[in-house]
Amino acid sequence: MTDQPLWQLGALAAREAMTRGDTSAHDLVTSHLERLHSVNPALNAVVNVLDDSALAAAAQADAVQAAGGSLGPLHGVPVTVKVNVDLEGQPNSNGVPAMRDNIAPGDSPVVANLKRAGAIILGQTNTPEFSMRWVTDNPLYGPTQNPWGDHLTCGGSSGGAGSATAAGIGCINHGNDIGGSLRWPASCNGVSTIKPTQGRVPSFSPSFTAERPALAQLFSTQGPIARSAADCALALEAMCQPDWRDPNHVPATLHWPGDAQPCRVARAVIPDDMEVDDSVVAALDHTSRALADAGYTVETVSLPGMDRLMPVWCDLVLHELTTLTGDAMLAAASDDFKTVWAGYTGVYPAPTESRVLEAMAERLSLIRAWLDVLDRYPVVLAPVSTAKTPGPRADLDYADGAGVFLDRQLRFTTGINLLGLPSAVAPAGLFDDQPVGVQLIGARYREMRCLHAAAAVERGAGLHWPELWATRVATG
Repeated sequence: MTDQPLWQLGALAAREAMTRGDTSAHDLVTSHLERLHSVNPALNAVVNVLDDSALAAAAQADAVQAAGGSLGPLHGVPVTVKVNVDLEGQPNSNGVPAMRDNIAPGDSPVVANLKRAGAIILGQTNTPEFSMRWVTDNPLYGPTQNPWGDHLTCGGSSGGAGSATAAGIGCINHGNDIGGSLRWPASCNGVSTIKPTQGRVPSFSPSFTAERPALAQLFSTQGPIARSAADCALALEAMCQPDWRDPNHVPATLHWPGDAQPCRVARAVIPDDMEVDDSVVAALDHTSRALADAGYTVETVSLPGMDRLMPVWCDLVLHELTTLTGDAMLAAASDDFKTVWAGYTGVYPAPTESRVLEAMAERLSLIRAWLDVLDRYPVVLAPVSTAKTPGPRADLDYADGAGVFLDRQLRFTTGINLLGLPSAVAPAGLFDDQPVGVQLIGARYREMRCLHAAAAVERGAGLHWPELWATRVATG
């Protein structure tokens, strides 16, 4: 072992150190809790810290190892989970004061899978109200800061997870994504993630009194945020284990032949009506060179339906929310949330019922068109946002409203949820002195191909976390 603090180890390195006997789960968890208590007061990334249960779980993990018991793939690895999924005995508040006493009677499948793999939960991370804003702030827990500086948003809705990852709290941090909520925070905080294919990771909330609406089930995914693509791959393998409570779960092959081999990459043409910053173009240029150096062939390609992704997503998701939960949601919401909601619905008003049915059919045509591209180019390289990471009130401060902000800057991100495709995010490096992430999008159930491409980007980006923690990021 080196003098490197244990909290700086990634998930793979931590697991290997424990397997060799170089450290213990107790020491690893203790180091992470010390880091948490050092930097979290300034960040507010973890809103429910579980010191006692984490240390008890670490002691149990060490006892199992000492007795020669079977060790899971995440044995002793410290993780966090987002405060909008069920963790038994803890609140699933979704950042809403009216839900502060929604105590989970059991674990959601993704939490159960993490525990079964041996992971140790340090706490719950912050999310915006109803997990529906592009920044992380709510009237129950307050705002979460970006470790790179409070002039930047940490993103949303998995902003607490993204902030925690960059700050060195937890080796793996769980999040979820219905319109970009894993990928946008990963880009804002300079870390890695994988948004899995819909159906890859099982989902269910024992605390809910009714089923989630159909389109929320169809577009939402659970996934990991970590500091490397390799750690995301390790986490995804644990998270995606079957759970009978989710009828939509698909036990598809995770590791396909050829996933690690370089392939043709379609670099996306950015539509003329989107706002584009030079730093994003520079990040895509840098990424293209890194992929080429790793043996990938990168070609510039116009992607189909880029003018339709956001209208169709909004026709379906916003119609469902407005029809089924809108009044109850707004009755419990803050004024900030109501302003953001008005920005969404002002640009994308509720469609007619016939238009919803037409949108479902159009979605299928869009998926088919993208799968045609992915048949020829197994990976698509695209921006997460076409603009610089904005400030912590971006969706409120944008002059034309939250709906226009979503379309003109984050269309490539939200649109992938409509298509149900997997997408990894890798930090492409620092541009104009802040991190910029890029997406590596693949065909259905080809998450590992996306992550292998993301790893090639990481090797070319050169973000070295120990040096960054010492000089730039949440030094405590």
